[in-house]
Amino acid sequence: MLTEFQRQWQEIARGAVDLLPEDEFHLKLKKSIAQNRPLRIKQGFDPTSPDIHLGHTVGIRKLKTFQDLGHQIVLIVGDYTASVGDPSGRSATRPQLSYDEIMKNAETYETQFFRILDRSKAEIRFNGEWFKKMEFLEVMKLAAQYTVARLLERDDFTKRFKAGEPISVHELLYPLMQAYDSVAIRSDVEIGGTEQKFNLLAGRVIQEAYGVEQQCILTLPLLVGTDGVQKMSKSLGNYIGITDSPKEIFGKSMSIPDNLIYDYYELATDVSLEKLAEIKRTLADPSQNPMLLKKTLGEKLVDMYHPAGSGQAAREEFERVFSQKQLPDEIEEFSRGELEKLGVSGPKPLLVAILTATRQTKSNGEGRRLIEGGGVHIGDDKVSDANFEFEYEKELAKGPVILKVGKRRYLRITR
Repeated sequence: MLTEFQRQWQEIARGAVDLLPEDEFHLKLKKSIAQNRPLRIKQGFDPTSPDIHLGHTVGIRKLKTFQDLGHQIVLIVGDYTASVGDPSGRSATRPQLSYDEIMKNAETYETQFFRILDRSKAEIRFNGEWFKKMEFLEVMKLAAQYTVARLLERDDFTKRFKAGEPISVHELLYPLMQAYDSVAIRSDVEIGGTEQKFNLLAGRVIQEAYGVEQQCILTLPLLVGTDGVQKMSKSLGNYIGITDSPKEIFGKSMSIPDNLIYDYYELATDVSLEKLAEIKRTLADPSQNPMLLKKTLGEKLVDMYHPAGSGQAAREEFERVFSQKQLPDEIEEFSRGELEKLGVSGPKPLLVAILTATRQTKSNGEGRRLIEGGGVHIGDDKVSDANFEFEYEKELAKGPVILKVGKRRYLRITR
């Protein structure tokens, strides 16, 4: 029979990389349980893009764990830190966003946070709340708490410095700004990805300098994207967005490499520790087909962000279309007249123009690359010429034509 401390620690430690300083963390948690005083658990998010993907949810789900254990989570929306841009893991200075862009992204973040978290049990703070009031003397006081030599110990800064790449002064301030957030909200624990370890530890130093009890830190692994190589990122196109459609979430899940199946179950779902152990045993058994686990994972991910049953429907659709080589039930349809209204004119428009106008691709350049890579079919015929002209009279002579775009998208063209 587990004690309350053991039960909580088991859940907190699940999937974590660092729990530092561990002895201090233990004492904080035991004291919290004994005094029935919830710990204040902090995580910051800079709204530098509008959408949240599964990579972001690794930390958010850990916040949900703390929330379910009765602790107080504090979400820091970095309206001021986002104007700097976190340099962690960067090989170049981030482009700066306007404040209006940041706040517009922040609105979508809030909506998406609470597809996972309980809004009634969360505290949301914008760090502009304290930074906009900070006078320059106070900024200098904050900067005086840390040396340049110590900042340059960061791996990303060191590499850029040695390579002669520019490092702006405002980037050096970022770890101190994030650290001061911990002072402002008096956090007991701060969560972040492994690339955040330096910043999280800086929070302890700055809290001590301001006479605030030091936080413990919990780092989590970075979720590798569907390409199986780089961390999940929207800019790299290897992401699964929580606002993606059921079909997209399931379809993208099927492209996850087999060696990452366990990581996705552990970091992106809420399956029990017992179930995780079973999944690990199954993956280690060469007689078992990992595709079955992958399909179950896809179902679960869909159901987490869409109504119950959506996962099973997405799975059945996928199996019908891809396993049995049938067409999906619903295919977006455009007539020649509708295409002309979208700016695709003439009797022989470029195929890339059709793809872009119908939002199958984001640009003509993307459409060209997709065609050249063998990712576009007209009926059963692959198109390989990026300058292919879609001749209406010829292509539609026998009736409507189905375009297959990439692995999962279909388009019907009619007269």
